[in-house]
Amino acid sequence: MPRQARIDAPGACHHIICRGIERRKIFLDDTDRDRFLLRLGHVLKKSSTRCFAWALIPNHFHLLLQTGNTPISDVMRRLTTGYAVEFNHRHNRSGHLFQNRYKSILCQMDLYLLELVRYIHLNPIRAGIVDTLPELRRHRFCGHGQLLGDTKYAWQETSEVLGRFGSNEHDARCNYENFVAEGLKTGKRQDLTGGGMVRSAGGWEEVIAARRAGIFLKSDERILGDSEFVERVLQRAEEYVERTSAYRTEGFDFEHAVARVARLLKMDDARVCQHGKEPLLVKARSLLCYWATSELGMTETEVAIKLGITQSSVSRSAARGEALAAAKGWELRD
Repeated sequence: MPRQARIDAPGACHHIICRGIERRKIFLDDTDRDRFLLRLGHVLKKSSTRCFAWALIPNHFHLLLQTGNTPISDVMRRLTTGYAVEFNHRHNRSGHLFQNRYKSILCQMDLYLLELVRYIHLNPIRAGIVDTLPELRRHRFCGHGQLLGDTKYAWQETSEVLGRFGSNEHDARCNYENFVAEGLKTGKRQDLTGGGMVRSAGGWEEVIAARRAGIFLKSDERILGDSEFVERVLQRAEEYVERTSAYRTEGFDFEHAVARVARLLKMDDARVCQHGKEPLLVKARSLLCYWATSELGMTETEVAIKLGITQSSVSRSAARGEALAAAKGWELRD
């Protein structure tokens, strides 16, 4: 069976699980972990990606991320590829470090954000890395201490989580700490990691009860959320695929996008792809990056190669292009 495509969009929340190849260790010492976190912080900042929770385990890591101006697939590629090169050089090894495909579950934030934060932050205890909650609070390689104010990682988002536990910072932290302690008592939530139907419905009991009532729930292995959320996400994804497919069926490609930008901005086609900070060139590059990635379905890497610029430049340009197209009412079609 072919692999299903990733589902993503600005503002989407993802639980990422990335394992070492053959479940081998990807962190051999604290230096590895520190270098990984340094790279993670850099990638998150460059891509405007928010991180709500994270934990490093010897042979895998968990991240709870919200898509910014760069697709999560690009964020993960930058993170894992860069780290793997550095790890191999440092430990005098070669070959793949990570499994070829990380696990990504798109999550319904209002229902599952706090449960996932707790689940991820309890991983070091369940993996036997630390034994108690006080130790977890001091553990440097998990986001739990950051939420309690004991560690300092500027790239970890804390206000979104703590804001759900109270308006006063002290009370919010106390309530969050109690919430995590309760989770340790109740044990591992299988519905947060199980199959699509089970996970999306909230457990087998909910699935069975719904079926007895004649209700058949919409589910998908890639999504954690209620039936309505799953259906909405899949519909958006389908609309995106249909739009990009329609453009390609009509013969639209990168060169057509270049020509459309040139006509709108009253410039020669050759100038659209030129480098420079001249306002007209910036507008042209922005529109082209936006339409190439969002309407034609090209990856940021593909566009970067075409234009001879960096992937992060494509991401920033696309964001400007989206705003410009919306303000002017411009579309890729004439």
